[in-house]
Amino acid sequence: MNDLFFLLFILSMVLFIVGLIKPQLALWWLPNERRSRGKAMTLSVIGMILFLVLFGVTADPVEDEAAAVTSSNGEAKEGSDHEAENLAEEKAERKAEEEAKKQAEEEAERKAEEEAEKQAEEEAERKAEEEAEKQAEEEAERKAEEEANAATASQQQAIAMSLSYLDYSAFSKSGLIDQLEFEGFNTADATYAVEAIEVDWSEQAVLTAESYIQYSAFSKSGLVDQLEFEGFSSEDATYGVETIHVDWPEQAVIMAQDYLDYSSFSRSGLIDQLIFEGFSQADATAAVDAVGL
Repeated sequence: MNDLFFLLFILSMVLFIVGLIKPQLALWWLPNERRSRGKAMTLSVIGMILFLVLFGVTADPVEDEAAAVTSSNGEAKEGSDHEAENLAEEKAERKAEEEAKKQAEEEAERKAEEEAEKQAEEEAERKAEEEAEKQAEEEAERKAEEEANAATASQQQAIAMSLSYLDYSAFSKSGLIDQLEFEGFNTADATYAVEAIEVDWSEQAVLTAESYIQYSAFSKSGLVDQLEFEGFSSEDATYGVETIHVDWPEQAVIMAQDYLDYSSFSRSGLIDQLIFEGFSQADATAAVDAVGL
């Protein structure tokens, strides 16, 4: 509408100009006697004022609409800016999260590498310690073997004499050392020689027990005591006595007869003597009966 009033305002101005020049043309709708320059100017000015006012009145809503559009544009712009800010914040947060995740992964990888390196170092140290211990043991064994092989002349003689004694007689370990010392070897060389040779001391206990039984009578416990006196351990002495085959009641009879050959006894006295020697009451009584006392 305001465009129409603006156009009419322009036409009023044109009419004003035409009225100044040719009022008859500008006022063509009026009778000729009323067509004057003053009349044309008056009507033109009234038209311009009227149309200008109408143009201004109708222009206000347009300005309000423009303002509304401007306001709407502003709100839209503000909303767009707010949306852009939200997007920027989300992008920044997402980037921060990705960065934090990346840093966490890098930190985890670094810790894993450090842990792996630490474990590798500990494993290497453990292997090095084990290797060092093994080498130390091997070195100690080598030195011991060298020392054993590097026996002195006296030790070699002691070894030879030990083997010689064992060829014709049975000995306990301590008994053989004592025998070598009796032969003139010092304790160190005698001990070295006995420990250097390989001997089954339990078997030596068996041989010693058999030797004693061949030339003398013993009770079972008495023979064990005799072997311990010779230097055998309690285990070896017991093993030696239990391994040989002996008729212990017969040993009681032989010992009873030996006692009667060298001394006089009453019946009860001889029984007590046999019990003292380690025989049982039954074997002692049977032996005294066997010798006729």
